[in-house]
Amino acid sequence: MATGSRTRRPIFHVVVLAAGFIVGGFMTQFSRKFLPLGAVKELLTTGVTPSLGPLHVDLVILKFALGPVALDVSLLSLLGVLIAYLIARSLF
Repeated sequence: MATGSRTRRPIFHVVVLAAGFIVGGFMTQFSRKFLPLGAVKELLTTGVTPSLGPLHVDLVILKFALGPVALDVSLLSLLGVLIAYLIARSLF
């Protein structure tokens, strides 16, 4: 295995993970809008939303707050990550 391949591997995984969550987020929002009410809609679109923040920083001269940062994880977002991974694995 080449050395360049090892250094790009973590970046590759982060990009695939981000792309998967973006695609999964679009699928989740589409399903929330267009699926009829019922058990399937609840199963596919119910998410867990961990959040961090707000974090207040006071540097005497500069004061600012970061956050809150939240990630909405649902079954469809995980499916998006799986699809992105399978596509990326087949390409590379």
